[in-house]
Amino acid sequence: MTAPLFDTHCHLDDRRFAGDFDDVLARARAAGLWKVATIGCVRGEDTLRRAFDLATRHADWMVTTIGVHPHDAKALEGPEGDALFAQIAALAREPLVVAVGEMGLDYHYDFSPREVQREVFRRQIALAREVRKPIVVHSRSAYDDTLQILREEGARDVGGILHCFSEDAAFAHAALDMGFVASFSGIVTFKSAEAIQDAAKRQPADAILVETDAPYLAPIPFRGKRNEPAYVAHTASFVADLRGDDPDELRQRTTENACRVFGITDLP
Repeated sequence: MTAPLFDTHCHLDDRRFAGDFDDVLARARAAGLWKVATIGCVRGEDTLRRAFDLATRHADWMVTTIGVHPHDAKALEGPEGDALFAQIAALAREPLVVAVGEMGLDYHYDFSPREVQREVFRRQIALAREVRKPIVVHSRSAYDDTLQILREEGARDVGGILHCFSEDAAFAHAALDMGFVASFSGIVTFKSAEAIQDAAKRQPADAILVETDAPYLAPIPFRGKRNEPAYVAHTASFVADLRGDDPDELRQRTTENACRVFGITDLP
């Protein structure tokens, strides 16, 4: 029997799944997925409950998060932003919401001003500490500032996940010291991802997760196509081979790690 899988990060509320959503879920089940975390990225009041309501309809095997992606950090500016944040804070207390985020810094695209990104990152860490839930961190081209803010805001009090890990082993180690695990997406299967592969090899077995970030970043052999939760099986197999681990043991361990981080007690 194949061990269960947990896709710890996907965006099932994305419109690219609208045409074949039921088939996507069926393929995920067939691939051995036991649970999926669909990430609630809030851009405005119209997106506040989208992922949450989706997970509620499939609560037998879905959990969710809520937060503001660094691309959309500017949505929390001004009085309207304060009102939106209050609604996010209320929803973050729901049991089906297992983490706050994704949040963080993205200096690659800079869709929101960096100063605003940093302030919103700090604000969401404070919320996570208030509701006592882990955080899901997005960090791109922001190595030093990400670690500094995590330290200064006491993120070790809640810990969490370095989602779609795209840095190096030193970054993973520094974050691990603050209670953060690394989640590897399809990027780890790319030929150009030597530093990420090295980090995956070095990451302690109790601090490693797998994810899709679907519909983005499909792993080889699906690179360039729409990603979906079923494909996390390919990423898990690749990481197991990379580490010299038994594939079933890697699947089981990453699922158990995800449950520990998210506070899920009904282990498979």
